Amino acid sequence: MRPILIDAHNPSPMTGRGNNTYLLVAANDSVLIDAGVGHPAHLAELDRQLVDHAAELRRVLVTHGHGDHASGAPALAAVYPQASFEKYPWPDEDRRHAVAWHQLKAADTIAAGAERLAVLHTPGHSPDHLAFWHEPSSTIFTGDLVVAGGSVMIHASPGGSLAEYLASLRRVLALRPRTLLPAHGPQPDDPQALLSSYIEHRLMREEQVIAALRAGRATVQAIAEYIYDDLDPALLGAARENVRAHLEKLEAEGRAVDEDDRWRLCG
Repeated sequence: MRPILIDAHNPSPMTGRGNNTYLLVAANDSVLIDAGVGHPAHLAELDRQLVDHAAELRRVLVTHGHGDHASGAPALAAVYPQASFEKYPWPDEDRRHAVAWHQLKAADTIAAGAERLAVLHTPGHSPDHLAFWHEPSSTIFTGDLVVAGGSVMIHASPGGSLAEYLASLRRVLALRPRTLLPAHGPQPDDPQALLSSYIEHRLMREEQVIAALRAGRATVQAIAEYIYDDLDPALLGAARENVRAHLEKLEAEGRAVDEDDRWRLCG
């Protein structure tokens, strides 16, 4: 496994320096993990790599339906009509990207030449989130599961789940990957430490949400301001989504209740 990193060229406050997409070349075929956003520089670099390796793009595997991962699919389809575009279904998001999506399911196996990638359903950040596991090299393509040096938003409003996210982190941690290839940021030196730190961070945030409720903060906005008091305003929307995800987890566990968008602890 020698994945080729191709920058999607979409830096922003939410994406950091931009998305990582990964090209896997085997014989004269190739697989691209994540579609980027259709930036001309991304398309040009992908084409250069395919020409250099005398390969055709056969499959595009999308980790999830958020725009920075999936919106480049139509641009790729226009250039590579032979390519198949594949992801776990999320109909509300999938119809925003005008390609014929082929369904991936948990436990599917993807062929990349002689190599095989196992499809892991790792929901939480979004309901359709996938990771791709190459067991022989203990390499995992993690999408938005973790970001070295950053945090991951749990998109609670459109279907994200903190409980599922924590379960996904623990599932990947149990695989003991030696190489972790994220969709944002650098490749981490210690995948085990990074995955463990993400679990610990979410549990710490949960305690902060509980402390905010005890202090009388009753709305998502008030709790977000209490916890993230020095946050860049451009990221406050993401902070509110994370707070809502924590509150919904507490509610599902019978530890908090929502009364007309005002939250309180139970008992």
